[in-house]
Amino acid sequence: MENFNMSRNSTFYALGLSYKKADATIRGKFSLDAKAQSILLMQAEAEGIESLIVTSTCNRTEIYGFANHPYELIKLLCENSNGSVQEFQEVAYIYKNQDAINHMFRVGTGLDSQILGDFEIISQIKNAFNQSKSNGLINTFMERLVNSVIQASKKIKTDTEISSGATSVSFASVQYIIKNVEDITNKNILLFGTGKIGRNTCENLVKHTKHEQITLINRTKDKAERLAEKLDLVVKDYSDLQLELQKADVLIVATGAQNPTVDKAILNLKKPLLILDLSIPKNVNENVTEIEGVTLIHMDYLSQMTDETLENRKRHIPAAEAIIEEIKDEFKTWTKGRKFAPTINALKAKLNDIKNSELDFQSKKIVDFNEEQAEIISNRIIQKITTHFANHLKDENTMVDESIEWIEKVFKIEALVK
Repeated sequence: MENFNMSRNSTFYALGLSYKKADATIRGKFSLDAKAQSILLMQAEAEGIESLIVTSTCNRTEIYGFANHPYELIKLLCENSNGSVQEFQEVAYIYKNQDAINHMFRVGTGLDSQILGDFEIISQIKNAFNQSKSNGLINTFMERLVNSVIQASKKIKTDTEISSGATSVSFASVQYIIKNVEDITNKNILLFGTGKIGRNTCENLVKHTKHEQITLINRTKDKAERLAEKLDLVVKDYSDLQLELQKADVLIVATGAQNPTVDKAILNLKKPLLILDLSIPKNVNENVTEIEGVTLIHMDYLSQMTDETLENRKRHIPAAEAIIEEIKDEFKTWTKGRKFAPTINALKAKLNDIKNSELDFQSKKIVDFNEEQAEIISNRIIQKITTHFANHLKDENTMVDESIEWIEKVFKIEALVK
């Protein structure tokens, strides 16, 4: 396979795990909070990684970066999460070069999302890029690639309807509640955790149920208060959690904790309770199901809910893929140009050395030698020769690596390029 990286000593990889093979428990082990991501980037820099970005969401944890061997990146992931190399090998995927590029395009444009057309991931890729850039871990290749993926994402969102209709985990949560809880407008709903998913779920609840009996609890109370003020809802202190659990008919858990925050020990229930756990790692211990009347639904189940909106979105996949191919081809052309430019420049320098030597020889040998005219003609010939080589290297059927090696060997310019 053709290499499409900017470094001769390392390969571009995309590796990680996602909802496709890793369940919520395993994804939780490999999830990286902000602190873990920051430490991972510092470790990567210390270990001489040229360029790298890392993303960790509810649905996937991934590293895109350069390495001599993928284990260099796997090691970074496992040492900064609770997952082991063995667990990683059981559920992970590893792509390199063009396959890695293809993967980033599909992920960044929502085609690989757990819910088709979910564009939340592109903002997470942008954040990962900015964090890596501040750590000096973005090279020219990575910058151009991420910008190309962002460009494709914007164009797909603008030119297709693959993200039309309301479909997300938060929307699926609300739909599940509406379909499975009778007389929902008279039931008490408790939202524990007001991060992005929690906020979106809460807004969807208010919008689609006209429900006002929603109580918010968050470890950081001011975040809950800002959301409550916006939606005219009630906020309770974190210390009131157990008391509010007794009142609730529906509990939505969307905290960012690394360990379960709700288990059967804190549930002293007097009536049935539906619990929706929208967290990765899981924030509700499975032992709550040992209590009679408790129903526990995790986000993986909600993500499998299909409806007419998702079926309509599938019709727009071909148009989205065509846009990806167009922008990917532009990136590929740019990458090829970046790869052979040093060789073409070295070839031009070599030909100029030959020219200068020959002009010097002829000026001493020929009386009234017109050096100025000879210079003009020679430069035009050199330009035409290098253009021919450049056009050959640009051709999509050209094996660039082999051609570059041949040119450098024939003209003895390897040292100049390196």
